[in-house]
Amino acid sequence: MKRFLTCLAAVLALSAALCAGAAASDFDAVAEDLSAIGMFRGTADGFELDRAPTRSEAAIMLVRLYGAEETAKEAYDAGTLRCPFADVSTFSAPYVAWLYENGIANGTSATTFGSGQPCSAKMYCAFLLRALGYEDGTDFAYADTLTFAQSKGIYDSLLFSGDFLRDDLAALTYQALAADTKDGSTYLLASLIADGAVDAEAARPMTEKIEAYRTLASAQLDNRSMDVDVSMDMDMTMDMDGQTVTLPTVSEGRVQVILGEDSMEMASTVETTAQGQTTSTGTWMKDGWVYVSASGGGETMRYKYQMDEQLQDLMAMSGVNMDALNVSGLAMIDSIRTEKSGSDTLYTVEMGKGLGSAMDAVSGMVGQELGTIDFDKITAVYTMDAKGQMKAVSMTFSVAMKMDVPMEDGTVSAVSATMAYDMDMTVNATGDDVKITFPDFSDFQEMDLSEMNP
Repeated sequence: MKRFLTCLAAVLALSAALCAGAAASDFDAVAEDLSAIGMFRGTADGFELDRAPTRSEAAIMLVRLYGAEETAKEAYDAGTLRCPFADVSTFSAPYVAWLYENGIANGTSATTFGSGQPCSAKMYCAFLLRALGYEDGTDFAYADTLTFAQSKGIYDSLLFSGDFLRDDLAALTYQALAADTKDGSTYLLASLIADGAVDAEAARPMTEKIEAYRTLASAQLDNRSMDVDVSMDMDMTMDMDGQTVTLPTVSEGRVQVILGEDSMEMASTVETTAQGQTTSTGTWMKDGWVYVSASGGGETMRYKYQMDEQLQDLMAMSGVNMDALNVSGLAMIDSIRTEKSGSDTLYTVEMGKGLGSAMDAVSGMVGQELGTIDFDKITAVYTMDAKGQMKAVSMTFSVAMKMDVPMEDGTVSAVSATMAYDMDMTVNATGDDVKITFPDFSDFQEMDLSEMNP
């Protein structure tokens, strides 16, 4: 039984990490949408999403994002546009030549473009930012490309972790098409449609999804302070060494966050019940300190620790232009449906299967390979009031896991588990209406987290 409980604890810990946040890296639906508007095309082998894109492929996508594909082809066929590079195929030559002629992309030498070399995330984000009207060296430094792209909602370090593949290239392109151009007059896809570079009817499903998501994201990010009630039911079934256990868990809590210009305050209280046992956890953040109280089984622990570098990172995120982030995460979305419910608007968002980079992100957090994780389709329903403020969020999804858990006796046990989640969040207050009442922290014992890191 002790062996089984060890594995159970490991699975529950991983489950909690997954609940905190997961990113997607399977963008088949994105590739299909881009294909429908002629932006992303495959080969005889399909979209080939699982291989690295080449510099030539990135060049082709970039010319299409400029709405210059036909112009480049016609000029090249007429002989008024020439490609100076010897390593570029006949098919790619018009695109590379147009970029070179317009000073948007250079070669790796006077006679080579590096056509078959892999394109990196930084390189492609720089291309996308140029298509949006930004200039490296003026608006951003090339070394800081990814940071700048993230501030504009195009790039996300968790969403695009790991090797940069055609899968990621498609997703970044999708989010760039939904991002505002530098002058803020419109978003890129709308601009391409207005210029006649993309057919409006073919793009209608994309434009409807983009505009619904931008509206939804603006409501989610409109307030830097929030007070919400959260409830979650999780049903888990785990198999190991011929034993099966089913563990239903219920959690209820409240989370409050107040973000100032150079400060952050937070209060979180959660009660979790499993197998008739209830544990209570409280977490507070104030004046650069984190305070934690955990109670269960008749015992209570209270400790505190300073949060220096972590707080700086959080404040840096809070200082990002939130309006620019209204497209970040769009590539994860398969569909968005809207409907009226009285004066409220309900947004039903579906995210597809294959949340592959969640595995990479969690493995990175714990520093080891954990096994395989498969998310089923995630459905979230957001309720927005007539003023455009978020009222409630509900989410359902399930996760199937297989992992190897090392035991104290040196052996390893293979574990499989499925977890079904049902989560609800009700918004109590936002903005200046959020008020936090802190407990007395005088009996919290200081802890040095650096001593806990192996």
